[in-house]
Amino acid sequence: MDTLNQNSKAWDKKVEDGVGYTLPVSKKIIEKSRAGDWSIKMTPNKAVPREWFPESLEGVSILCLASGGGQQAPVLAAAGADVTVVDLSAKQIEQDRAVAERDRLHIKTVQGSMTDLHFFRDAEFDMIVHPVSNLFVEDVSSVWQEASRVLKDGGTLIAGFTNPILFIFDEEEDMKGKLVVKNTIPSSSLDHLTEEEVKNYFEANHTIEFGHTLEDQIQGQIDAGFVLAGLYEDDFGGRRPLDEYIKCFVTTRAIKMKVD
Repeated sequence: MDTLNQNSKAWDKKVEDGVGYTLPVSKKIIEKSRAGDWSIKMTPNKAVPREWFPESLEGVSILCLASGGGQQAPVLAAAGADVTVVDLSAKQIEQDRAVAERDRLHIKTVQGSMTDLHFFRDAEFDMIVHPVSNLFVEDVSSVWQEASRVLKDGGTLIAGFTNPILFIFDEEEDMKGKLVVKNTIPSSSLDHLTEEEVKNYFEANHTIEFGHTLEDQIQGQIDAGFVLAGLYEDDFGGRRPLDEYIKCFVTTRAIKMKVD
């Protein structure tokens, strides 16, 4: 199973289909960001608290990890940061390049996996912003380990991820407004599929998604050398049945510990 290749193609298709998470920010938002009025989201609705960032982003080196689509990176670049985007999808990266060209921003882009950042040196970045995306990799610990490696001591990782409770329900029934428990955690979107169904799934260019435990998501950061310094929750904004009962997204702020 070539998860990386499948998800790369699937996200390219999402760009072609104009899915919300692939739509870049407007010129007006960039103009406001240049003027100091900016914010970004790691999850569908709630903005990251402004105090999680330095007072000024001038000269701050930020890695936008698995963050293509022209949403976070252009805003941070317009606010003065030195921004690099890594994303698996070529077309998602093209969205960042298009905004950079449109609004005369300097954004470096790299097509690659969040699990292997070999193209970066150790301790290269001051900050990492990582919107909800590690559900597309099977081994989330490698994401945290690589983030820790390329982040400077004392640097900040702001990461959004999915509460695993979302993945225990049958997705088709969920879309009908019914909460039917089906899966265990950890899980994969290919669980319970026959060989023929898996083949059709791949041919339809669907993303392969993984439900990670909260231990992998939170303790995984701690094991990689981070100390948690903040947390908030978010939901789908009323678009999914679970919004009535629980918030299905989490964003954490973590600081890389200085090694003596």
